[in-house]
Amino acid sequence: MTRNFLFEIGLEEMPAPVVTPSINELAEKVEKYLTENRISFDKVKKYSTPRRLAVEISGLSEKQPDIDEEAKGPAKKIAVADDGSWSKAAIGFAKGQGLEPDSITFKDVKGTDYAFVNKHVTGKPVEDILPGLVDVIKSMNFPTMMKWGANKFHFVRPIKWLVALLDDEVIPMQIVNVKSGRTTQGQRFLGSPINLNNANDYENDLLKQFVIADSDKRKTKIKNQIDTIAKENDWKVNIDPDLLEEVNNLVEWPTSFSGKFDKRFLNIPREVLITSMKTHQRFFYVEDQSENLLPDFISVRNGNSEYLDNVIEGNEKVLAARLYDAAFFYEEDQKNSIDYFVNKLKDVSFHDKISSMYEKMQRVQVIAQLIANQVGLNQKQIDLLQRAAEIYKFDLVTGMVGEFSELQGIMGEKYALLNGEDPAVATAIREHYMPISANGKLPETKIGAILAVADKLDSILTFFAAGMIPSGSNDPYALRRQATGIVRIIAQQQWDLPMTTLMQNVINDETKADVLPKVDQSKVINDVVKFMKDRIKRYLEGKDVSYDLINAAVLSSSTDIFYNIKSADTLSNHQHDDNFKSTIEALTRVTRIATKSDFKSDDLFVDPALFENDSELKMNAAVDKLSSDFMELDANSAYIELSDLRDTIDDYFDKTMIMAKDETVKNNRLKELTKLSKLIIHFADVEEIMVK
Repeated sequence: MTRNFLFEIGLEEMPAPVVTPSINELAEKVEKYLTENRISFDKVKKYSTPRRLAVEISGLSEKQPDIDEEAKGPAKKIAVADDGSWSKAAIGFAKGQGLEPDSITFKDVKGTDYAFVNKHVTGKPVEDILPGLVDVIKSMNFPTMMKWGANKFHFVRPIKWLVALLDDEVIPMQIVNVKSGRTTQGQRFLGSPINLNNANDYENDLLKQFVIADSDKRKTKIKNQIDTIAKENDWKVNIDPDLLEEVNNLVEWPTSFSGKFDKRFLNIPREVLITSMKTHQRFFYVEDQSENLLPDFISVRNGNSEYLDNVIEGNEKVLAARLYDAAFFYEEDQKNSIDYFVNKLKDVSFHDKISSMYEKMQRVQVIAQLIANQVGLNQKQIDLLQRAAEIYKFDLVTGMVGEFSELQGIMGEKYALLNGEDPAVATAIREHYMPISANGKLPETKIGAILAVADKLDSILTFFAAGMIPSGSNDPYALRRQATGIVRIIAQQQWDLPMTTLMQNVINDETKADVLPKVDQSKVINDVVKFMKDRIKRYLEGKDVSYDLINAAVLSSSTDIFYNIKSADTLSNHQHDDNFKSTIEALTRVTRIATKSDFKSDDLFVDPALFENDSELKMNAAVDKLSSDFMELDANSAYIELSDLRDTIDDYFDKTMIMAKDETVKNNRLKELTKLSKLIIHFADVEEIMVK
């Protein structure tokens, strides 16, 4: 016979973004707890609203299974005293297992006798296991925590009630001063408290009290209501999934409705209107069938349709106030020039340890020009990039962005066009923020992409130099996201940009231009390279590339992001070739032996007069030929060239004793291998590759 168990945490209203991750965490931890305590179950169903997190566990076993297990104790020489009696260690071991010392037997383990006992453990009933779920609650994590009353317990919001119902039986447990029971709460304004007779009654009983506890069912109802309103009015509504998720986690009994705003506000940029509705009011914007924005919106109420006219009127007034502000700022901002706003950035801090925002833009101009020259922009593009870099942060001090920070970059593009800037410049201003999330949209233009990389690279370099380096989960300046953005942009654009060289040139050119920040960037170049390589690794982990090939590519001596990515791709593409294993084994043999020497790059002269066989001559000729242009090859060509050396390398090792007795001959051979090893390591650290 199996049981059903309902576990509900009742709370004051949680922030919408917290609800979904919290119920997922609760379900995951409950499943883990039951599994670790040997309680089997069929399914864990999740329920969540702003006021509750609940799981219903079906097919729960009545008890833990009995187990027979063998426990290992001390070695025999410790367990048995000199006179043959049991030592204190043996007595303590047996007692700890709930047995007498006479239960001990001895078994040989790798040549040593150890004490063992066999014991039978009777499984506990599930009623004795479930109260431990209190510790599951205490272990939950939230972005922000609070405590209430005089207790020290922290949770996302104060806990108001607990339901712990095994079929029709209450399982006693307590959090702070809240004891478990069978009483849950209906919708705050429409419902009443509910005494649940059985765990199976939960969803249906809540439905009678105006709570749709199943998040997916609630979301479906909202979508259907919005679709109905749209069809009735011949509207087109693109339901944003993130907004739908947020709205869904704000309500227990959703009722959708539509409202209006003055159509004169349609003269404000579309993005401003959408931001006002979506981000600030959580409204769904409305379009006609030609995708023209309409002076209407759809919202969702946490309640029924009673007094809905009052609700609509209230929402319309709140939105109107927002739009009046937006219209005012839009008009006022246009009274000033871009140069006026740029000049104001001199008084805006990028960070007090680094520089002003105006000074940051000066540094980004230097970086952008270096990248532009490296990737081959023409003069017109370079001039447009320069103009974009001179002004790209100006909208931060406009009234509109001050009120609607989500519009940074977007309003920069709008105002740039209104001020007669080239469309390419305006687009770059918007695109330099991209991507705004780990998988967000990337810049579509080269000018925008360069400006985005330059801006992000400056932030990473200067924050590292100021000692504000991400650690653990702590990354207040989103440097990991910015680094990932650089990697993704470079991968898309297929740019060759060796990081070390670029950063050294950046610092040199900033010195010449007298735009250095307050901090010394030169000391952190290696740290930034390591940081960027970790982001390359994370990027490649999202592709269909095995971890050993990723490590080989990322741990190469090359600091070119695109080259590292293509090295991983190349290895992945060739790993099933017939000669892949023999190629990697040959190259690995070279690098392993080369590590036994520590010759510097300027001390790698190989003297042919010291050669003792033809294989050395062939090897030297092949390495010299390869060295001439190897650093200019793309990753795939580099692999092909190295693969072609396989037979030469094998022949060399077959006929040549590297560790010759003559020290001069030995060093000559090690220098030969070191020269080749440096080329191999530039492509990939082949010792990381697992070949079968």
